[in-house]
Amino acid sequence: MSGPRSKLRLRLWQRLFIAFALLSGAVLLGFLAWQQHAFRGAFLDYLDAVALRRLAPSAERLATAYAEHGDWQFLRSAPRRLGDYVELDRWRPRGRPDAAPPPGDVPPPPADLPPPPGDMPPPPPGDMPPPDDAAREPRRGPPRGPPDLMQRLLLVDAQGERVVGNPHVSADAPSIAVMLDGREVGRLRLGRQPELGDAIDSAFARAQARDALIAGLAILALALPLAFALARRLLAPVRALAQATRALADGDYARRVDASRSDELGELAGDFNHLALTLDRNREARRAWGADIAHELRTPLSVLRGEVQALQDGVRLPTPAAFDSLQAECERLGGLVEDLYQLALADAGALEYRFEPLDFAELVQQAAAMQVAGCADDGLALELPAASRIVVRGDARRLAQLVDNLLANARRHTESPGRIRLALSARDGSVRLVVDDTPPGVPSQALPKLFDRLYRVDAARSRVHGGAGLGLAICRAIVDAHEGRIDAQPSPLGGLRIVVELPLAAEGRA
Repeated sequence: MSGPRSKLRLRLWQRLFIAFALLSGAVLLGFLAWQQHAFRGAFLDYLDAVALRRLAPSAERLATAYAEHGDWQFLRSAPRRLGDYVELDRWRPRGRPDAAPPPGDVPPPPADLPPPPGDMPPPPPGDMPPPDDAAREPRRGPPRGPPDLMQRLLLVDAQGERVVGNPHVSADAPSIAVMLDGREVGRLRLGRQPELGDAIDSAFARAQARDALIAGLAILALALPLAFALARRLLAPVRALAQATRALADGDYARRVDASRSDELGELAGDFNHLALTLDRNREARRAWGADIAHELRTPLSVLRGEVQALQDGVRLPTPAAFDSLQAECERLGGLVEDLYQLALADAGALEYRFEPLDFAELVQQAAAMQVAGCADDGLALELPAASRIVVRGDARRLAQLVDNLLANARRHTESPGRIRLALSARDGSVRLVVDDTPPGVPSQALPKLFDRLYRVDAARSRVHGGAGLGLAICRAIVDAHEGRIDAQPSPLGGLRIVVELPLAAEGRA
C-alpha cells in the first residue's frame, strides 16, 4: 500500500515548480485569449473604417440622386435600387482581380471615354431588336454593391428615419453623411461586420494567432527553466534548515544555519539558531542543576551522618544541644527539598494559585512583622513600610511566601549590625515593593544571575553560611505567575536592592 503512495509523493520544490508552471501557463493562455479577442475586435473596426471610407463615392452618388428627385421617395418605393449607387470596383474581392460583377451589371465606363459621335450611322435594320425585346433587355446602369455589403447598409434621412436598408443597424454604427449644398440630407450607416468573411482577412487573422501562439510557447519554454531554478533556489534554505533540525533532534545543539537573509526565511533561520542556543544552555543548566542538587543534598546529609555517627560511637553525648543540631540540619534538608519541589511545580505549571483581590500593603506588613524578632536576634533592624490600602489580584499564600523569601535572603546575607528597609508605593497602575539592606553588596555582573537556580554569590555576601540559591528563583516564579516583574539593583544602603512590581487590581486603580 505504501509503494504507490511513495511514488506520488512530491517534494516541496517540485510542488513549487509545478505551481509556477501552471501559473505561467494560465497567465499565458489568458493573455493569448485576450490578445486574440482584442485583435479581432480591432481588426474588424479597422475593416469597418476602411469600408466606410470607400463609401464616400456612394454618398456623393446618393446626394446627386437626391438632388434629381427632390426627396428619398424614389428609394422608399424601390429599395433594391440602393445597390445601384454603391460602387462595385473597389469592393471586388481581394486576391480575385478576374472576378466578374454580378449578373446584369457592368462596370461604369471610364470618365475620360469620349462620347459617341452624333453622326454615327444607325445599326442595320435587321439588327434592330423588336420593342418587346428592348423592354426585356437587362438594364445597363451604375454598378451594384456586393451582397454582403448591402446587408450591412442602412440609409436614413435627415431626421434619422429609415429610408432603405437593414433596419437592425444601430444608431451608433459608423456612418457617413450624404451632403447636398452644405446640408445633410441623409446618412449612410454601416453595420458592424460580424465575422471575417474575406479569405485574405481570415488568413491574416489566422497568421496573427499562430504567431502569437508560437511566441507564447517560446516564452513558456524560457519561463519553465527559470521557474525550476527559482524553486530550487528559494527552497535551498529550507533544505538546510531541515537538515539542521534533524541534527538538532539528534542532540547536536551546536548546529547553526545561515541567518543573513532579510526575508521570512532569514527570520526563521534566526529563530532556529536561538532555539538551538536555548536548548544548548538548558542542557548545560540541567547538567549543572543535577550536580548542584547533588552537592546541596550531600552537605546536610554528611552533617547528619557525622552527627549520628558521633552519637553511635559515643564521641558525642546525646544532649539536648546535640539533638537541636540534628533538628536544625533536618530542617535545612527539608527546606531544601521543599524548595526544589516548589521549583519543579513552577516549571510544570502545577503551582496552585487562588487569585482574588487583596490588600497587598496589609499582607506585606503582617509578613514583615513576623520577622522583626528574628531580625533583632540577628542584630538587624527591620523597617516596616507605612502605606495605605493597595489592592492587587493575587494569591495571598504565595505573595506571603514571596515576602518571606525576600526577607530571609536579606537576613542571610546582611552583616550585623545592619539594617533591612521595606518600602511600598503605588503608581502608573502597579504596586512597587522595594527591599534594601546594608553591606555586603553584590557585584554588578552577578545581579542578573541572582534569580537563577542554585546561583550563589561569593561567600563574603553570607554572614554565617550561604543558602542553596533557590529562594530568589522561587520569588521570580511567583512574580511571573502574577504577571509582574522582579529586578536586582545596588542598594543605596550599600547592600542589595530587590524591586518587585505587580499590577494593581481594578479596584486599586480606581
